[in-house]
Amino acid sequence: MPWQRERSRFGKNAAGGYIVEKEAATAPRAFHVMAKPTGSACNLRCAYCFFLKKEKLYPGSSFRMSDEVHEAYIRQLVGAHLTDRVTVAWQGGEPTLRGLAFFRRTIELQRKYRKEGTRIENTFQTNGILLDDEWCHFFHENDFLIGLSMDGPRDLHDAYRKDRGGRGTFDRVEHAARLLQEHDVEFNILCAVNAKNGSHPLEVYRYFRDELGARYIQFIPVVERTGGNGETGLPSGSGVTDRSVRPDQWGHFLIDIFDEWVKRDVGSSFVLNFDGALAGWLGMAGTLCIFGPTCGLGVALEHNGDVYSCDHFVEPKYYLGNILRTPMIDLVASARQQEFGRNKREMLSRQCLECDFLSICNGECPKNRFVRAPGGGPGLNYLCEGYRAFFAHADRPMRIMAGLLHRSRPASEIMPILARQRVIVESVER
Repeated sequence: MPWQRERSRFGKNAAGGYIVEKEAATAPRAFHVMAKPTGSACNLRCAYCFFLKKEKLYPGSSFRMSDEVHEAYIRQLVGAHLTDRVTVAWQGGEPTLRGLAFFRRTIELQRKYRKEGTRIENTFQTNGILLDDEWCHFFHENDFLIGLSMDGPRDLHDAYRKDRGGRGTFDRVEHAARLLQEHDVEFNILCAVNAKNGSHPLEVYRYFRDELGARYIQFIPVVERTGGNGETGLPSGSGVTDRSVRPDQWGHFLIDIFDEWVKRDVGSSFVLNFDGALAGWLGMAGTLCIFGPTCGLGVALEHNGDVYSCDHFVEPKYYLGNILRTPMIDLVASARQQEFGRNKREMLSRQCLECDFLSICNGECPKNRFVRAPGGGPGLNYLCEGYRAFFAHADRPMRIMAGLLHRSRPASEIMPILARQRVIVESVER
């Protein structure tokens, strides 16, 4: 999902819903909703996409959010907001399929229900295929923050991100990025790291930084689970597809990019993975939800008003209710959702509990905890090996940056510090 604008402050999502007096004691002041105005409908067929198969939950549906659900979403979201900022977030499937008129209506509804002193921000995740000058003008005029899905240069992007006709989409997505830049629309790159591009970290990073000119990047590991019969897109199953990034590959990917970033790009290129990890060294773990000790404050809203515990848990087992029948804040504050959030902490493996980096990653996202832990017990995170390698490698520079920030110094000062240290080492070696 797109970043919040207070990126350098490790800003996290702030959102809301409809406040109910009886829930006031337990209702959160803010929460995040990932709204899907077209459900799982999409104009691409990315090989690793886990959400396309969610269409099975709604057989015969048009996958178009109705005016009634649309207005209920905005009204309840703004109404439950107990801080001075609310985020309206749109994802898919592909949200542009709902049409620009739908999002013009969103702005009207926000003006209708916005409370005095409240700032409303809009985030929008897209594959970029349908973006044109009209879309980009709208985004600019209404200050939308865009998350653009792209997996690197042409050969790496087109490996898995194809349209319905099996054609690569690189040219169209790069064109979308150029349009966003031309219209001065703030955007960040959402790069799915898979078995293909995962072996080319610097090629991927340098393309985004040098050729595309993107300043904000998030790397998202593809972990595509399979069942015993080989079926993919499952919420359970102990296997992964060949498209999935390997744990060691994920660690090397992060390490190689981190080494280049920490030497020359701190303060000019922003990688959400590194910001989220650095927050842990600052004692603020959880500014990136996957690294939080608990979860549960980020729900998914389907096109018909159904709410699920999380975007990665849109399954019947995690269905909370529908906002046309139950106020959204009741669903978020429900005992069932609170238990879902606590389980992240309470179901850690023993290996996690004894790990030196527990306070940094907190076992990462529960969706990836399906590897059998040594000695049995709760599941170990599939990506654990890679994360542990990255955290160990980054520990010293992260501590330096955390120390700088604690002294109100910019983290970018680490670059001359490391440069001086390299000169000293090289002189000793000579």
